[in-house]
Amino acid sequence: MNYQTFEPNKDLDLLIKCYWILESPKEKTPEKQTIVPDGCMEMIFHYGDLYKQYTENGSIIQPRCFVIGQLTRPLEIEPTGKTGIFAVRFYPDGFLPFATVPIKEMENRAVSLVELFGEEGKNIESRILNTDSVSDRINLVEDFLKSRLTNKEMIDHIVKSTVETILTANGQLSVDELSRETNITRRQLERKFSSVIGLSPKQLSKTIRLQAVLKILLSKKFTNLTTLAHENEYYDQSHFIKDFKELTGFTPKEFYGNNLRMSSLFYGEE
Repeated sequence: MNYQTFEPNKDLDLLIKCYWILESPKEKTPEKQTIVPDGCMEMIFHYGDLYKQYTENGSIIQPRCFVIGQLTRPLEIEPTGKTGIFAVRFYPDGFLPFATVPIKEMENRAVSLVELFGEEGKNIESRILNTDSVSDRINLVEDFLKSRLTNKEMIDHIVKSTVETILTANGQLSVDELSRETNITRRQLERKFSSVIGLSPKQLSKTIRLQAVLKILLSKKFTNLTTLAHENEYYDQSHFIKDFKELTGFTPKEFYGNNLRMSSLFYGEE
């Protein structure tokens, strides 16, 4: 498996966390992969074979090129052949300046670039897929995004500052604490987050806190699960288990005991 990340151009580094590629050969017996929410929306280009996405009603084949909206639950996918993916990972508040539909309406959905951007989406899709060089793909997608970044005023600095606070605190601050930090009311903060990110401050904090826990779990640098819950300021063990299962589909014991084959995709690390 080949997984690599690349830094964005300075013109876009307030909005884009990284670019990444993932390449792997066709598996004899394809396995389901679970994508855990990480608070980041992504623009995905499949230059390899497509992926199957499992839904409540069965499964669908994902579009070849799409933006995946905010995840509020684990996403199960499965390769249908050889994997070749080029992707843009946005910061939690990073996709809004490019959005053509309300962010909230994209929740847990893979929305095709054609649906989002019409002929321009079709054009960038074709150009990315017909290029073999990673650097050329990055240049193409950056030119496309910069051409659409006509209004930098769309960047909400209160939300951006609050997101940075949540990340620094590993999601351990309450919404009231965040409201005091930003000096706006809780209701105003929740309204801003809903329109800019598509998640509430509480949902994003929960997601970021779980990502911090997953990194500790994967590093195996912890004493036991009870201590892990306490150190990450969960109210109690049942609160820890509830949040963990909601976002990963597993209890902490199941997750750790299964010795799952992990990829960077699984837990959203750059």
